[in-house]
Amino acid sequence: MNELGTVLLLALVPAAANLAGGVLSEVLPSSGRLLSAALHLATGIVIAVIGLELMPRALEADPAWAPLLAFIAGAGLFLGVDRFAGHLQARSASGGSAAPYAIYSGTALDLFSDGILIGTGTVIDPTLGLLLALGQAPADLPEGFATTAALRRARVSRRGRLISAAAFALPVLTGAALGYLALRDAPDLLTLSVLAFTGGALLSVVIEEMIPEAHEAAESRWDSFYLVTGFALFAAVTTYLG
Repeated sequence: MNELGTVLLLALVPAAANLAGGVLSEVLPSSGRLLSAALHLATGIVIAVIGLELMPRALEADPAWAPLLAFIAGAGLFLGVDRFAGHLQARSASGGSAAPYAIYSGTALDLFSDGILIGTGTVIDPTLGLLLALGQAPADLPEGFATTAALRRARVSRRGRLISAAAFALPVLTGAALGYLALRDAPDLLTLSVLAFTGGALLSVVIEEMIPEAHEAAESRWDSFYLVTGFALFAAVTTYLG
C-alpha cells in the first residue's frame, strides 16, 4: 500500500469511531446528562491532543513565532466561519434552536481537522500520524454520540441521523488527503504552522460549540471530572503508544 493509502486508512479510524458513537446514540435512551458527559469527555481529549502533541511539535519550528501566529489565525478563522454559519442558521431556523446544527457543523470541522492532522502528521513522522489517528478515536466516539443525540433532540428523523453520521467520513478523508498531498514536499516551517493553525481552530470548536452545548444539555458536578478523564485518556495513549 502506498503512503497516501496508508493515510486514508488511518483517517478511517476516527471516522469509524464517530460512526460508532452515532449508532450507540440510537440504541441508548436520550439523556441530557449522558450528552453532557460525552461532550466533556471529548473536550478533554481534544485539549490534550492540542496541548500534548500538536503545539509541542509545532513549537519545534524555527522561528517559533510562525506557528504561534498560525495558532491564533486558526482560532480567528473558525470564529469568522462560525459567526457566518450562525447567521445563516438563524435566518433558516424556524421555531427551534439552531444549536444542534451548529454542533453538527463543529463536528464536521473537527473531523476535517482530524484528517488534516493525520495527513500532516504522517508527513512529519508516520508514527505521529498513527498516534493522532488512535488518539482522536476516543474523542470522536463520544463526539459522534453527542452530535447524533443533539440531532435526535432536534427531532431529525432516524434515517436522516444515520445518513448524517455516515457522511462524517467525507470531511476526515478529505482533510487527510489534502494534508498529505499539499504538505508532503513543503518546508518544515509550513507543515508545523499548519499543525498549529489546525490546533487553534480545534480549540475554538471546543470553547465555542462543545462546552456551551454540554452545559445547555445538562450541568453536573461531574463535568470537570469527565473533562479531566478525557485529557488523561489521551495522555495515556501518548505515553504508552507513542
